[in-house]
Amino acid sequence: MAAVALVVLVGVACTGTAPETADHVRGDARLVDRVGGDVPAEEREDLEAVFEEAGVEGTFVLFDTGERTATVVAPEEARRRTVPASTFKLVNSVIALQTGAVSDVDEVVPHGGGSRPVPERERDMSMREALPASNVAVYREIARRVGHGRMAAWVDRFDYGNRAIGGEERVDRFWLEGPLEVSPMEQTAFLASLARAELPVEDRHLAAVREIALVDRIGDHALFAKTGWGGTVESSPGWWVGWVEHGEDVYTFALRVHIEEESQLELRERLGRELLVELGVLPPEAAR
Repeated sequence: MAAVALVVLVGVACTGTAPETADHVRGDARLVDRVGGDVPAEEREDLEAVFEEAGVEGTFVLFDTGERTATVVAPEEARRRTVPASTFKLVNSVIALQTGAVSDVDEVVPHGGGSRPVPERERDMSMREALPASNVAVYREIARRVGHGRMAAWVDRFDYGNRAIGGEERVDRFWLEGPLEVSPMEQTAFLASLARAELPVEDRHLAAVREIALVDRIGDHALFAKTGWGGTVESSPGWWVGWVEHGEDVYTFALRVHIEEESQLELRERLGRELLVELGVLPPEAAR
């Protein structure tokens, strides 16, 4: 039940404040509400300029899984839930492997149709290809294989977001159109359990998802990430979530911006990398 504990610790604001010591507040940081008992959160108002200069509204959460501290840009927005969109592919991948809906990350899954026409994605793919390509149709087919009952049970067991997947007719789109919603803080909590192999599933499945989620190596830093865009819902959330491993250190993160036009989609990863560099989690050469 590690995932449940982490969601509570990172995703729920509690009353009271922690002592403003040098260990808790750095630079321009301001201590905000203590998050879930023993995990203090720092607000970085100065980093809101990253979004302002890009002309978008957004939020960012960084969770240090070792020190058990969170750094938050725009905390109110960081607690607000929206559809996870394609970031749910990380969850879907874990569930698909654990339930046997796919045998491994290299099993080729038929393109089930029903996604926006993107020629390079309109073909059968394994999860190894489909995750980085964000092949919606393949992952909708995977969700149908998992089935409504098993999907609902595992989303509930992971305590992911509001845990709502709707009726059987929504089994292949609940993460795109709702009712499933998750906050950036909740994303970092789930990702901490995934990155540290603390989810209640077989370790080999977590290792497999970790393998296909790797997007970059910068020196001795490993970056794992997934984009998402809820372009079919009114709020149009644009996501970039993941984690960074550096030696024994593991940092999970979630960036969300409001997307008004498709040309802004490239801002998700670019701004996310900029913030990770600014916070000292990635080296300067990681910025784009």
